[in-house]
Amino acid sequence: MHPVLQTGYDLVAQLSNPTPQAPPMSDKIVQLVRYFTWFILLSGVIAITYAGGKFAWEKWTGGGLESPKMIAGAMIGRAVATSAGTIMNAMIGN
Repeated sequence: MHPVLQTGYDLVAQLSNPTPQAPPMSDKIVQLVRYFTWFILLSGVIAITYAGGKFAWEKWTGGGLESPKMIAGAMIGRAVATSAGTIMNAMIGN
């Protein structure tokens, strides 16, 4: 075997099983992601509360019913947002 190829194979063999290590400043990024997750959950609760109030107002005044779509959208958005961590853990394989 050619010496250059042998050196390449040796290098790949050494790199095939790296040990995971957190990058610098990763604790700050994780904290930012936790704040963002909290904000998303709070936004979902506020959206559902607002849409519920609007739904009651529309029923009471006899107006057009647009709020059921708002409630469904908020609930679907919240389900996607809260399952994002589970989806990423399944994809990464932690």
